[in-house]
Parts: sequence; C-alpha cells; structure tokens
Amino acid sequence: MDFDLSPEQEALREGVQRICAQFDDDYWLNKDSEGGFPFELHRALADAGYLGICIPEAYGGSGLGISDAALMMQTIAASGAGMSGASAVHMNIFGLSPVVIFGSEEQKQRMLPPLLNGQERACFAVTEPNTGLNTTQLKTRAVRQGDRYVVHGEKVWISTAQVAEKMLLLARTTPLEEVTSHTHGLSLFYTDLDRSKVEVREIPKMGRKAVDSNQVFFDGMEIPAEDRIGEEGQGFKYILHGMNPERILIGAEAVGLGQAALRKASAYAQEREVFSRPIGQNQGIQHPLAENWMHLQAAELMVYKAASLFDAGASCGAEANAAKYLAAEAGYQACLQAVMTHGGFGYAKEYHVERYLRESLIPRIAPISPQLILSFIAERVLGLPKSY
Repeated sequence: MDFDLSPEQEALREGVQRICAQFDDDYWLNKDSEGGFPFELHRALADAGYLGICIPEAYGGSGLGISDAALMMQTIAASGAGMSGASAVHMNIFGLSPVVIFGSEEQKQRMLPPLLNGQERACFAVTEPNTGLNTTQLKTRAVRQGDRYVVHGEKVWISTAQVAEKMLLLARTTPLEEVTSHTHGLSLFYTDLDRSKVEVREIPKMGRKAVDSNQVFFDGMEIPAEDRIGEEGQGFKYILHGMNPERILIGAEAVGLGQAALRKASAYAQEREVFSRPIGQNQGIQHPLAENWMHLQAAELMVYKAASLFDAGASCGAEANAAKYLAAEAGYQACLQAVMTHGGFGYAKEYHVERYLRESLIPRIAPISPQLILSFIAERVLGLPKSY
C-alpha cells in the first residue's frame, strides 16, 4: 500500500499546476461575473495533451487511468478554478468511455481525436425534466427512419450545450410499454448538435456561470445510424460504464475545491488582526479549519481508493459512491468555513470564497443525490431492504 505519488504523477500534477497558474483569481472572478466559457483554459489543456488523459494512445490520448485523471481534476479545482474550471473539461475525461469500450474502430478513429485536440466540445444529454435520476423512464424518442433516427423530446441540466459541437445522447428507440425489461429500449448516440433542429435554452443559476447549464428541446433532429454506439436498445448498459468514473472525478473536484477554500481561509486567518492579534491565533478559528483539513484528507483517500480499484478492474461501486458523498460534504464544509473565517469579507466577491461556497453545492447535488448514495450503501453494502 503506497500513498505517495509516482514520479509520473508528480510531473502530471506540476504540469497541470503550471497551466492553471496562467488563470488567476481575477480571471475566475470575471468569468463568475460576466460568464463565457473558459476557452483559454480548455485550449491550454488541449495543447498540452491533457484532454485525452484516459483515452487510449491509439486515438491520440495518453492511455492513463482514472487515478491520474482524478489527480488532474483535483489539481484544476484546487488551483482556484473550482468547479468552473473542472466542469470545462470534465466531459472529456469520462464522457466518451462508452465510445472507447463499445464503439466500432471506425467510430473511435472518427469521434475521439477531434475531442482530444480541442477541435470539438461535447455535451452529455441524459437527464429529463420529469424523470430525474430514474433514467430507465426516459421519454425522449429517437425513431428509426431508413438510415437515420429522428429525435423529438427534451433534456435538462445539460452542461456546455451552448458551446458544444457534439452531443452524447441517450434516447428511447423502443417505447417503454413495449420493452421486456425496464433497462432495455434506450440507445446511445454520439452525433452533431444540429442547432437548426434543437433549441438550447440556458438556465440562470446560482454559480459556475462560466459553464452553462441548459434545457434542450429536440424538434426532428436527425442522427445518422452510423452515429449510434453499439446495439440499438442497449444504451442504458453502456452509460453505466461511465457512472463510477464520474463519481470518482466529481469527488476529486470537490476535494480540490475544498482545498482551495481552506488555503484562502488559512491565509486570511494569519493576516487578519483583531484585538491586536491574528485571528488565526484563536482556537475558535483554528479548530474548525483543522477539522476541515482532516475531513478533506479522509475524503481524498476514499477518492483514490475508488480510483485504484477501478483502474485494477475491481468492483468499486460502493467506494465510488462513498468517495463522491464524503468529498462533496467535506468540500462544502470547507467552503462554508472559509466564508465564516473571513467574516463579513467572506460575503464579498473580491475574496473569492463566496464563489467557492456557491460552487460547492454542485458536487452535493450532482450527478446523484446524497440520499440515493446512502440508500445504495444501505442496500448493497449493509444488506438492508430497498427503501424506494
């Protein structure tokens, strides 16, 4: 059991840190105020070859594992970029794993390189307004007509749809009342986002203004049959392969965000003087921050345990879910305490910690609620009866 980073991982972290150092607090403060996708960060990471960190080398990637990807995403968030920076590249890391695993050789050669070199950006369209996490009940239809599918329906909370050229879409190709199993009848597509047949409506939201979230309405969008990944009707099975990696990466990002907040709070506690002494000398300030550090450390260990299990091909569902849960809670508490440590100034945008706090709610909510994770652990680990 080795808790040290390898020399290659140290080099990875340092390389990502050098890129992120080009995008300082003022850059992210401006993005939080004005919005606009962080194209500059996306381009810099693409030019350095980091967008394909988990994609096989045969298609232009680095062929590394989720452990390395988690380290990269944690480093981006910890730099002060937070969820705004991490979400700008998050889809590249896990989103196209179904293409890597289930796509044809022709599809891999056609679909993967443009995403990795930054020519194209993709969004991930699964969630619908009336189904939430009950994915097997999706209603957006893709009807086969000759050599094409025609799509009607809607999706919600689709990140980067304002700027994406491509979409990974899960849609129903067999009506729900005709399937023999609730997990059948959904098909997965990776295709052009044809804006002449799709309305993308941005959702104003609490934080992460730099990375858009959207409602997406399909009105006859056509998808060539060659853009379907794997067999028709098996799409739900395919997207399951991306769920554990996504939970691990979200956990890593939450830890990084918490570390950024803790760094700001500790620095402020040393500089701010009240009653002729730094407030960091007071145990009422010290102890909560020390507790935040311990919780972040524990969550980080669970993230990398889950990642190492995944990379070894071992079962990791419980660990991946636990990593996401623990990291989201630890990150949130660190961001909350950073605001409280700053006192009134914590409420001011110029100190950045209020932005961290708003962004810290993202990993608590998505991609799965904390309540469903608790239910999963209760049922699958503790053997308790299903509660829903």
